[in-house]
Amino acid sequence: MAPMRGKQNDSKFFQTTKRGEIQELKEELHASDKAKQKDAVKKVIANMTVGKDVSALFADVVNCIQTDNIELKKLVYLYVMNYAKAQPELAILAINTFRKDASDSNPLIRSLAVRTMGCIRLDQVTEYLLEPLRKCCQDPDPYVRKTSAICIPKVYEINPELVEDQGFIEILKDMLSDPNPMVVANAVAGLAEISETLRKDLLDLENKATIPKLLAALNECNEWGQVFILDALATYKPSGSGDAESITERVTARLSHANPAVVLAAIKVVLMCMESIDNSETLRVLAKKLNPPLVTLLSSEPEVQYVSLRNIRLIVQKRPGILAADVKMFFCKYNDPVYVKLEKVDIMVMLVTEKNFEQVLLELKEYASGVDVDFIRKSVRSMGRVAVKLERACERAMSVLLELIETKVNYVVQEAAVVVKDIFRKYPSRYEQVLSALCDSLEVLDEPEAKASMIWILGEYAERIDNVDEILDSFLGNFHDEPAVVQMQLLTGVVKLFLKRPQHTQDMVSKVLKYATEECNNHDIRDRGYIYWRLLSTNPEATKQVVLGDKPGIKDDSQTLDKGLLDRLISDLAMMSSVYHKPAEEFVIRLTTAAPAGPDQEAGEDEEYDEEERQARRREVQE
Repeated sequence: MAPMRGKQNDSKFFQTTKRGEIQELKEELHASDKAKQKDAVKKVIANMTVGKDVSALFADVVNCIQTDNIELKKLVYLYVMNYAKAQPELAILAINTFRKDASDSNPLIRSLAVRTMGCIRLDQVTEYLLEPLRKCCQDPDPYVRKTSAICIPKVYEINPELVEDQGFIEILKDMLSDPNPMVVANAVAGLAEISETLRKDLLDLENKATIPKLLAALNECNEWGQVFILDALATYKPSGSGDAESITERVTARLSHANPAVVLAAIKVVLMCMESIDNSETLRVLAKKLNPPLVTLLSSEPEVQYVSLRNIRLIVQKRPGILAADVKMFFCKYNDPVYVKLEKVDIMVMLVTEKNFEQVLLELKEYASGVDVDFIRKSVRSMGRVAVKLERACERAMSVLLELIETKVNYVVQEAAVVVKDIFRKYPSRYEQVLSALCDSLEVLDEPEAKASMIWILGEYAERIDNVDEILDSFLGNFHDEPAVVQMQLLTGVVKLFLKRPQHTQDMVSKVLKYATEECNNHDIRDRGYIYWRLLSTNPEATKQVVLGDKPGIKDDSQTLDKGLLDRLISDLAMMSSVYHKPAEEFVIRLTTAAPAGPDQEAGEDEEYDEEERQARRREVQE
């Protein structure tokens, strides 16, 4: 209990706001009592953590580094990492100690020294780091080797040319053969990071010896090491069906891992290997194996559920059969956050079939009577998507929509109007019983999309609605105040009405054409007005063929991704791309290493560089 009590009491270091504290800390840092010295460093770190500038104490804190106490060393190293950029000259003074610690008998201190030197992002430090780093890469202790492996990409970020010239990339590749699985995992992570910067594959997975090494390390390293290795395996293109099957056999054990990142990375590897497998029975068995882990991910906390659902949407589009029988798993729970509910509804629509559409529509109807407006809108819109997707579901969907329209709830009717328009486009001249219910609810329509949809329905079914001219005339009264989408539909709707009832609507069509061509600033509306005017004045029969002709069929592809993009996102499963459903370059800004300077520029820089100071530093390090 004593150590725990000590850690709880560390909060006292954050409560000091005295005047003259820097001077007091300076004195404490030079105290001969090691316990007092350690407390002083803790106070400095506490001040640094809350944002106070304690860089004035740099030399005094670095002075405490000469100690055998690992805890004190860690604190000093933490301080040095934080202030090295602000005090580069002073940081270089501590290099001697880092180099000395890199050869310490204690492996923890060796790895701590190398890790700290790698975290100091200073070009001047890099040249002093290379020799200790090279030694630590061959260190007998695996903890030191794994720390060195992850340090190489950090140094590469500071000085890529130096790392390549000194052969550190080859050292990392050799580490893939290390007997310790964590060293292998960190070597994979390091090579992957450098590959991303270079835009070139350094892992050399085509080498037949590499894959067995990674698969062997997979079973023994920790969960983050497994993620690195699985991500690397996902980039490998198997040489044939047998090769792909042997990889999936070794990887499927990771599907039952407790960490969702490992599970998603394993699913990605299996999906990529399935592309190379010819045997349909093997594919069926693998699809069956992927089902339980995907369902299990839905019982995680909401944030993990959301990431999983975004990935599941990609998987369902790529391999619909994997979750075809599990639509009930995506039914929303009362305590799900709205962002999870919205994703679940989309997946329900993707998985709907002629066998389960009754259940899905019943569930969506239940959601539409809830309290969250966004979720209700999504549910109503999803009913329309089900109806457009499955003809057999349309009758049932229309009866549910009719019930919802009769509730006269503003936002429900708005969405229902948009949905009914889509259904009429897909199945013309059917389900006209809903027309009267929509006409009775006109007063609640105030959103542009809902108004535009209603006007389209009025124009399309003008011959079946008795007072359609009065309704369209009421919309026409506010023509100039309406958004462009409503004006466009109103223009087309009135022209359709005129073509169907020319005797009673002559004045109305003249009025709308005048509004569109003379009083409207929108080019699209004006152009369409002129086209209608010329068609009507020259060839009314041709106008009927153009305006009242057969419409192209529609299908529900609102949630469907382009095949090329889908394949790319599947290869990026469990990464940010799979959550955004966008390739990485659309949302990641890469800071590329500056190009080498030209010969003239290099000559100028050489003259300015103080060579004597550099030599003096080197002599100091050697001493």
